[in-house]
Amino acid sequence: MTTARHIVALLRSHVDGDEERFLSVATQLAAHEARQGHGKLAQELRELIDAAKGKGATVARRGAGPVPLAQPKGELSSLLAARYSDIRLISMVLASDLHERLARVITEHRQQERLRARGLAPRRKLLLVGPPGSGKTMTAAALAGELKLPLFTVLYDGLIGKLMGETATRLRLVFEAIAVQRGVYFFDEFDAIGSQRSGPNDVGEIRRVLNSFLQFLENDDGPSLIVAATNHPELLDRAVFRRFDDVITYGLPSPQIARGILESHLTGFDLKDVDWRQILEATSGLSQAEVSRAADEAAKVAVLSETDGIRTSTLLSTLAERRAATN
Repeated sequence: MTTARHIVALLRSHVDGDEERFLSVATQLAAHEARQGHGKLAQELRELIDAAKGKGATVARRGAGPVPLAQPKGELSSLLAARYSDIRLISMVLASDLHERLARVITEHRQQERLRARGLAPRRKLLLVGPPGSGKTMTAAALAGELKLPLFTVLYDGLIGKLMGETATRLRLVFEAIAVQRGVYFFDEFDAIGSQRSGPNDVGEIRRVLNSFLQFLENDDGPSLIVAATNHPELLDRAVFRRFDDVITYGLPSPQIARGILESHLTGFDLKDVDWRQILEATSGLSQAEVSRAADEAAKVAVLSETDGIRTSTLLSTLAERRAATN
């Protein structure tokens, strides 16, 4: 981001009365001046920012209200979709190790001031890998919900252009927004721009886009959380993995996780007659999303049949329908 854009962002946040965004942009400006070799000016800016925070700024503290949602305008409106998320980590049925890793990210962001005071930074760049329907998209929404941040989803139909250099230019706009508007920025199906530069279908434009992304990602040191997700990690360029703070792997649900998903979606229904051995055998090979959908379909059957109980045969039938749909 140029100094001129920093000034515009500072004025806009001041007019909007958004103190948190104002301090965030000021921090970015200090970092920019430091990279330009203006050490004395950068230090002066940091001291002013620290003084402002000491007068009551409440950046990223637990219990604060949600960060104001600024809807993307102009060309950004075709590059980002913005919304608030009401999903929380407790809404997800996760393996204990996966839950701990995501909880650690949330804790680091909620207490990032303590980390930064010791020269440390929270994990801000996450790569989620795993099969379709395993919870990657829901994770991005849960992180945004837990941190009370807007969720910005990158729209590839607007990002990827036909002309040479067009995609890289638009990507720059996205990263400028990342530096200014604090939020969770989600790059779903990340292999669309992160595929191997030496692949059999490689062309010069693909290399330029990936190189631009890697450069933007490495240079970004703002307050936002960047989350990328892919179903095909084998397609990603190896350099991509080194640019992320953490790579989190998702898999198909274990029988215990599958049961937890079913029970969560069927809360309020009588499950005492369910033969869990048969049901859990039937969930083998299905994703979390498919198990969830089967539970919802079984719930519909129960409601329309005016019964409070879920039958084993009904659940087996809906699970079989989901399996057939995935084949």
